[in-house]
Amino acid sequence: MLLRIPGVYAPQDDTWLLADAMAEHSLDADTRVLDLCTGTGALAVRAAKLGAGSVTAIDISRRAALTATLNSRVNGHTIRVLRGDLTAPVRGERFDLVISNPPYVPAEDDRIPGTGMARAWDAGTDGRALLDRICTQAPDILAPEGTLLVAQSALSGVDKTHVMLEEQGLQADIVARREIAFGPVLTARRRMLESRGVITADQRSEEIVVIRARRHR
Repeated sequence: MLLRIPGVYAPQDDTWLLADAMAEHSLDADTRVLDLCTGTGALAVRAAKLGAGSVTAIDISRRAALTATLNSRVNGHTIRVLRGDLTAPVRGERFDLVISNPPYVPAEDDRIPGTGMARAWDAGTDGRALLDRICTQAPDILAPEGTLLVAQSALSGVDKTHVMLEEQGLQADIVARREIAFGPVLTARRRMLESRGVITADQRSEEIVVIRARRHR
């Protein structure tokens, strides 16, 4: 069961695609999991259900942090929920698995909303305002054998994510993908995205991928 207070974005197909990818990993009592941009805490709760011994969830939104706390309790799990900007609240810590489903929708401009529902999806003109930061920050909090799983749209530069992660000394590959129909936000932005050459005139769906990044052995 997942609760959601007003103002918190509900889990979508990308959340469940990432959850399925996470389920492919062996989580046990020694596994330390970090969920960045946790939202409702759905992925953090799933990690705890899969057996992770330590789960931390972070979101910059007060409402999201509260929702994640409530969902950890109603599902009978102990999840440390922190409010803050990406990895800042856990600087100096290390995690075996870092998962993230960040905002990645291309927006009209590079202004990042400070409040409101758009904060859950708007990510600058190229959709990479948070993806780029995750690519550079996540390696600093990964354990030596740690793994990063991040979901994003193909509209937001999958190749760039690969390149940035490789530049950080990680080996990246796509472990899951799914084609989903445009929701209300992308439907409303079709003309803008078409004018930028991001989508074709007849495009009505986007591909969501989950990228896994691990240190080179």
